[in-house]
Amino acid sequence: MWGATGYTGRLLAAAMAQSAPAGFRWALAGRDRVRLEALRRELGCDAEVLLAEAHDQVSLVALARRTRVVASTVGPYAQHGTKLVAACLEAGSDYADLTGEVLWMRRCVDAFDAPARANGVRLVHACGFDSVPSDLGLWLLQRTALERHGRPCRRVMHVFGPMSGGVSGGTVASGMTLLAEAADDPGARRALADPDLLVPGAAPSPHAREPWWPQRAPGLGHWTAPFPMAAVNTRVVRRTRALLGEPWGHDVRYRERLRVPSWPLAALVGIGVSVVPLMLANGLLRRWLRRWLPRPGEGPQAAALARGFFRTTVIGEVDGVRERVLVRVTSDLDPGYGATVRMLREVCMLLALGESDAAGGVLTPASLGAARLLERLDAAGIHVGVVPSEDGSASPRDAAAAHARAVG
Repeated sequence: MWGATGYTGRLLAAAMAQSAPAGFRWALAGRDRVRLEALRRELGCDAEVLLAEAHDQVSLVALARRTRVVASTVGPYAQHGTKLVAACLEAGSDYADLTGEVLWMRRCVDAFDAPARANGVRLVHACGFDSVPSDLGLWLLQRTALERHGRPCRRVMHVFGPMSGGVSGGTVASGMTLLAEAADDPGARRALADPDLLVPGAAPSPHAREPWWPQRAPGLGHWTAPFPMAAVNTRVVRRTRALLGEPWGHDVRYRERLRVPSWPLAALVGIGVSVVPLMLANGLLRRWLRRWLPRPGEGPQAAALARGFFRTTVIGEVDGVRERVLVRVTSDLDPGYGATVRMLREVCMLLALGESDAAGGVLTPASLGAARLLERLDAAGIHVGVVPSEDGSASPRDAAAAHARAVG
């Protein structure tokens, strides 16, 4: 567990200490033995302590060779993640992280996907709120459509909300790093506009710029605005589709929107989502804003985390079928931290316990093993389920998972 003494790392360590199976060996890793041992005492666990330097390749390789899976919570990953991924590849250890930095993810695909495939090493990005609800929600939706109607949904809207949660300094730093790179590099800006950024060489996917103005969610009646993390999640689900062999085809339009209570607020959010990134392209403004935002290592207080929750609805339309297919993703945990650390924990446990038969490469959560991961998340308090159809019949998650195994 790399970065165990950071804000998110401590939450992940606490989650692991609460649920590690009897006899399961795990470790707290970082560069400061005193802080790591203090955390171990605080948690009252028997985790080992492993030391390495974030930019010392030799120590990172030695760290990776001590374990089957490395979980990293140290961002911005573009600054602190590449050497660790390379070390895991050299050591033959699997790797999972929480990154939503799509430009860095693309660099990992370019640099590490082929050798990871050749060596059977699984490198799994986006294992938190970015982008597990999107990735598994769409996977289950399409499997359910295939089961019910014999063909997949062609139009999908994922509506996020209602939800409540906080933000940490590490998340802020990752976002600022991405904005700075886009501001300084025209090539990065072009890459961010590519819906198939994480699928090099793919034929262009159906895609249109998401409208900033308020829209109604089909069948739900809620007003929606653009969802800020859609630029990450929509790229991840396209990579999943490609890695799974495009089981639901190439011509699916997948969109994400944020549920808001009223038309005026939806318009305000839409304008903000459109304008704020342009404003933050200014380096002076970014530096000024950082003075008022959480710093790396800082995050929501325990009381704020306790109030967190999220609800999302994935709405799919099948050509020629009047009834929509709906999947809901819900949890009474803070999305960015309480739920996120459990998502990463369950991905790592799936890898460590040999519950995935996915081949090596730069993977996504759903391509690692969606059916088993859904079961693990359900037990961890994060529920992904099919909404019963209008006639009252339901398509349970287990049936969808069985169908997935049958078809592929």
